[in-house]
Amino acid sequence: MRYDALIVGGSFAGLSAAMQLARARRKVCVVDSGAPRNRFAAASHGFFGQDGMPPLQMIADARDKLLAYPSVTFVEGTVTAATADGAEGFTVSLNSGERLSTRKLLLAFGVQDGLPDIPGVGERWGKSVLHCPYCHGYEFGDRPLGVLFHSAHPPDHALLIAEWGPTTLFLNGAEGPDAEARARLQSRGVTLEPGRIAGLEGQGTDLAAVRLDDGRRVPIEALFVAPHTRPTSPLAEQLGCAFDDGPTGPVLRVDAMKTTTVPGVYAAGDVAMAFSNATLASADGLFAGVSMHRALVFGA
Repeated sequence: MRYDALIVGGSFAGLSAAMQLARARRKVCVVDSGAPRNRFAAASHGFFGQDGMPPLQMIADARDKLLAYPSVTFVEGTVTAATADGAEGFTVSLNSGERLSTRKLLLAFGVQDGLPDIPGVGERWGKSVLHCPYCHGYEFGDRPLGVLFHSAHPPDHALLIAEWGPTTLFLNGAEGPDAEARARLQSRGVTLEPGRIAGLEGQGTDLAAVRLDDGRRVPIEALFVAPHTRPTSPLAEQLGCAFDDGPTGPVLRVDAMKTTTVPGVYAAGDVAMAFSNATLASADGLFAGVSMHRALVFGA
């Protein structure tokens, strides 16, 4: 079967795009490996009408609703390669060995988070080691919070986190912000801790303290970090799509219609946005789906 659109990635962006195409009665295939970025979080917050729902449950419910449309096919697997077939579209290869053809291709496979190499961070990611305060800050309101300093970013993140509770900015041995920035932080009550971090402490996935290499313990209950990100798939590079430098890693370059620099290839969600969360990814996917349908109709 030749699809009108094939979507690589079946999370918030990919499923939202597929829904628009399905409702336009187009043949759509979604290929997904079952490892969404937010799978480590117990609940998703701030999403319209779904506040507090487990993200995996939200994705499963959305997929069930999508599969109610007869023109939709869902494939569990990984796209390992994609090649352009001239004006005809694209052929993709799956890890199963199957090959599928499509007129339009959407890259919605998201990004992977590269966490700092600090003992105790990985097992607490999405639980008490966090990225987005709008997603998780409320649940830690008025508790002692920490922010891991990132030399590539201004220290404004610590000023933001202080909205939710008393905040310590851990410099982890780095030189840290300049005098003007330090004054702003101190005016907001942010404590600067210069020592190197030896590890995190706490029961299970809870966080109780940051242990410094001089033996001191700084009590905190949540640590906010800005992980480095990279695409979860090499498909965009294989196809020759251009990237831009984002605040935490490379971001696929798209125009106002969500088209990449390769004709017929679209991108949506975290891989194509400098700043993202589930709501933004879903909206981005919705627009990409509409854009793809219009291209199918008008021949763009």
